[in-house]
Amino acid sequence: MATQTLIFLFVGLSFALYIGIAIWSRAGSTKDYYVAGGGVHPVANGMATAADWMSAASFISMAGIISFMGRDGAMYLMGWTGGYVLLAMCLAPYLRKFGQFTVPDFVAERYYSQTARVVAVICVIFISFTYVAGQMRGVGIVFSRYLEVDINIGVMIGMGIVFIYAVLGGMKGITKPVVKHRPIGR
Repeated sequence: MATQTLIFLFVGLSFALYIGIAIWSRAGSTKDYYVAGGGVHPVANGMATAADWMSAASFISMAGIISFMGRDGAMYLMGWTGGYVLLAMCLAPYLRKFGQFTVPDFVAERYYSQTARVVAVICVIFISFTYVAGQMRGVGIVFSRYLEVDINIGVMIGMGIVFIYAVLGGMKGITKPVVKHRPIGR
């Protein structure tokens, strides 16, 4: 069997498995989608958060800045990592306390303002677009190398797979392989 055929087979089966897990653990409610029904063990939740941080955008950008600036670029790596952890530690308890799943919902609830919600939505979209642009470029590079396709086709393949997986599974699908879903404290 040719090497390229094996690569297509391996990549195809891997993503079929991931999509199968997403379908099997499909989120049935908002709580299932955003917080996996409250049944994610803190260690598994930490692993899922760390996996999100260790993404294409993080690795490509951090490797690039350290390569460009030398060890002085390492301060950006520390700031990026520390900022991510600090944001999670400072924001998550308030989201949970107010019973909200998203930052715009929290802002609207906390400040009793739909205008504040709109501003938060605009900020989240801007920040997300900036992050996702780097992420999709990384996905395109990976697929273009492994599948020997154009980088734009690689981006489309990656976006399709991520879209299906995220829409179906949410947090429940992401943590399903490592967690038995039972609410914490029971």
